[in-house]
Amino acid sequence: MTVRLNLFAPEFRANPYPFFAELRRQPTLSNVDPLGFWAVSRYADVLHVLKNPQLFSSTGNRAPAEPEWLGRSNPFADSMVMVDPPRHTRLRALVNRSFGPTALSRMEPRIRAYAEQAAAELTLGRPVDFVESFALRVPAAVIGELLGLDASLHPRFKRWADDINNTSSTPPDAHEWHAQIRGTYAEMEQYLKEVIAERRRAPREDMISDLLAARIEGEALTDAELLGFLFLLLIAGLETTVHLLGHAALVLAERPDVFARVRADRSLIPRFIEEVLRYEPVAQTLLRLTTAETELGGVRLPAGSHVMLLLGSACRDEAQFPNSESFDLDREGSQSMPFGHGIHFCLGAPLARMEARLALNALLDRCGGLVRDAAPVQWHASIVVRGPTVLPLTVLPG
Repeated sequence: MTVRLNLFAPEFRANPYPFFAELRRQPTLSNVDPLGFWAVSRYADVLHVLKNPQLFSSTGNRAPAEPEWLGRSNPFADSMVMVDPPRHTRLRALVNRSFGPTALSRMEPRIRAYAEQAAAELTLGRPVDFVESFALRVPAAVIGELLGLDASLHPRFKRWADDINNTSSTPPDAHEWHAQIRGTYAEMEQYLKEVIAERRRAPREDMISDLLAARIEGEALTDAELLGFLFLLLIAGLETTVHLLGHAALVLAERPDVFARVRADRSLIPRFIEEVLRYEPVAQTLLRLTTAETELGGVRLPAGSHVMLLLGSACRDEAQFPNSESFDLDREGSQSMPFGHGIHFCLGAPLARMEARLALNALLDRCGGLVRDAAPVQWHASIVVRGPTVLPLTVLPG
């Protein structure tokens, strides 16, 4: 008998990993509530889906991203994560250069400066919310600079990102929450449309101006495609790094031996980041739609079946990662997939890794330890991403 898992259950939101482990022990795929999708929990099955986009379509993302209560066309639906080749290939080619090695190397000094400023302004010796005080500040500044947005908007980025990510996680009777999310979509769309129009009139040295000028075989991004990409960048670009830094801080606070090793040997930071990404992947789920009848995980799926890829489970699959439930700084060749795989591999993964590396270096220069506070950690409500939204820590002097 298979497990029926409710992704909205409080105990699941607090710690999904024991439930993932139970799903992996099942002989076949299981259904998950409240959406009734087929949950793909094992590493090999998740990899198979991601390697076969012609059979498992990214348009599967659209249904939960456009619930009836939203009552409008979702600009996010025109982003790369919700379309298949050849359109996906064209969109990725148009935006790819903005995340290449040359662009990243040009950005590194500014990101280092943001990280050092945030670390220098951390309150030492008493509890702070690490998310608000540090983890949010660096990626908000980076996204704001990339897009040439006013610094006064930075505090809004997190609210925007949280509301958009919560679209698929909102119960059908949560009418006040529905209204807030609808308002966020409208606010975000209006602001970004104004920015796009302004860059058309007066281009600057920022990503929006670059994207307006980009051409592939003489073809540019449409306004809807550009808006979809900006929605994606603001949400994924912010949430990925904020939660990666939050998870990293929790690991360091709970494992003083790891903190001491990484602080003493900064060459371990990239390896530390990769193990954090495996142990607590920010992106927890991806959705796909079968384009033809197929078999997966012992279940015959008809065309039009929704499958939910549980990246958080795949990254802890004991068949792929020995001693998978333990954080191991010395883990070799993990081949985890926290940023997906294949044609939809996250375009911003190198940027997120660089932001995390520079931010952790600055943090370790500033502090001599991190201590969990008695107040509880508050976790993101979304089923799409996982990370602390409030993380009470005491930052010890260095």
